[in-house]
Amino acid sequence: MAEWNAYYRNEDEEVEQEEGDEGAVDYKNTGRDSLVFLVDASKEMFIKGEDGEPSNFDMTMECVRSVYMSKIISSDRDLVALVFYGTEKCKNPRDSFKHVYIYHDLDSPGARRVHDIDNLRGEKGAQLAADVMGSGETSLGDALWCCSNLYSDIKLRLSHKRLMIFTCRDSPHSDDSNRDRTARTKASDLRETGVIIDLMHLKKPGGFDVGQFFCDIVSPPEDESELGLHLEPSGKLEDLQKRVRAKDMKKRAQSRLTFSLGDGMKVAVGVYVLARTATKPPSVLLYRDTNEAVRTKTRLFHTNTGSLLLPSDTKRAQVYGQKQIVMEKDEVDEMKKFDDPGLVLIGFKPMSKLKVHHHIRPAVFIYPEEEQVSGSSCVFAALLRRCSERNLFAVCRYIPRRNTPPRFVALVPQREELDQGQAQITPPGFHAIFLPYADDIRTLDVPECPTATSDQTDKMKEIVHKLRFKYRCDAFENPMLQKHFRNLEALALDLMQPEDIEDFTMPKVEMMDERLGPLVQEFKDLVYPADYNPEGKPAAKRKTADAGGGAEKKPKVEVSQEELRAHAEKGTLGKLTVPVLKEACKVFGVRTTGTKKQELIDALTACITK
Repeated sequence: MAEWNAYYRNEDEEVEQEEGDEGAVDYKNTGRDSLVFLVDASKEMFIKGEDGEPSNFDMTMECVRSVYMSKIISSDRDLVALVFYGTEKCKNPRDSFKHVYIYHDLDSPGARRVHDIDNLRGEKGAQLAADVMGSGETSLGDALWCCSNLYSDIKLRLSHKRLMIFTCRDSPHSDDSNRDRTARTKASDLRETGVIIDLMHLKKPGGFDVGQFFCDIVSPPEDESELGLHLEPSGKLEDLQKRVRAKDMKKRAQSRLTFSLGDGMKVAVGVYVLARTATKPPSVLLYRDTNEAVRTKTRLFHTNTGSLLLPSDTKRAQVYGQKQIVMEKDEVDEMKKFDDPGLVLIGFKPMSKLKVHHHIRPAVFIYPEEEQVSGSSCVFAALLRRCSERNLFAVCRYIPRRNTPPRFVALVPQREELDQGQAQITPPGFHAIFLPYADDIRTLDVPECPTATSDQTDKMKEIVHKLRFKYRCDAFENPMLQKHFRNLEALALDLMQPEDIEDFTMPKVEMMDERLGPLVQEFKDLVYPADYNPEGKPAAKRKTADAGGGAEKKPKVEVSQEELRAHAEKGTLGKLTVPVLKEACKVFGVRTTGTKKQELIDALTACITK
């Protein structure tokens, strides 16, 4: 029994690792992620902005709804809660905390919760909030204590705990020192239990002073790449959603490795995936009668006896040279192992040596891990600075995991960039570009095509110049995925029809025609013949002799021996067509059974040059 348990104990985990090997992530702690929205429900939050702009409460509800929807689509196992403070009425366990209203407990998001958030949006939502919760006194300490109880009541293992405070008041207690002290104490207790507290402060008349109170409440930056505390309040929904996404986004390493620089010097680095193809979530198998999820297990049986086989009863084999080569599992593992996982520095090359066709798969991002090896950030920053200054890239051998083949990668440096608000746009680190092996490079027989004239080339340059635009990958959403998720959203929320999507991949024909003007017609006049009609019907195919139409006789190809000898001496027989080469074989009396162009060329060359 011990052997069976050892084999089937982590069966599902092994299957998941094999299926997601490409995007495997090394988590510091396994478990679910949790997020608590702590929203101020004071009267100031419901004041509408200038020129009909939505109130801070409306922006907050829009932001909460977008997070709920993204959680449902991408990570429905995460836990989310919504708590209001500064309310007139209270709703919490045993109503222990006055002026604190738990609207949603810490649980997985669902369609019902999205409906509840929709009811709080707009003018009707503000009226509903006033009727259900109202606005009263504020005690942020009680609200934080209530959120602490939400976390403690969860029996599941949580790997990531975050609390976001939405408010437009920089002094919620009106300089009440006792309540300020209580709030700071509870915030410190939450941080000690691993809860990350973030402030999403909103715009208010006269400006929001973070240093007055909330600088002692929020958590310090998690690392150097963390945006930290924003000093400027959010006045628009887009800015607020961007800040929430930046905080809620999980910054997890795909793997953590040692980077060997030579002479025994090693630093710790993390491998991150900055871009990955978004796909539809996999379908879940359900039992027909109860709609409960079913699990798939694989068992091996003997072909003749039908008996169940143990892992020790099976071996691996591969046919080579019509002979079956049988190997043990240990032998297979030994064949797969080249070296321990890690990065090993090979050398440096100028950036001009790195070509576009060397990029054979999505790159990964390399960033130092100071927690693993002290001093890694300092050495890594020095290497990054020197490579950037000298315009070099580092060539390394990369083994991401055990029993995986090594790859050569080019570490391309990237310096940190900040925007006007001192927010990080691009992080500092190396992009690891996977380089091809010699076996990966193909030699293509590119057919010769007619070359364009200088007038045609210049006209096309004008067209290209007119149609140039600044490309941003985040401005284009995948229409297939958007349509899929809109349909799922309509089914989950019981909508009459899914929300319409805008396909940003469709070309803007009217704008393109306006920019180009007469250039398109001028280019057509230069390239195509006068009677060319791209929308016309293609010419009818000739009927064969068997069909009764009689095949059209091809004109005989004439070629002189002098021309063929000149081509053979210059090595330009490849410029001739196959019919010409076949006729040349007849002229020189060359007998060949081959019909391919290279075979005809070889036969002619051997006959002419002998």
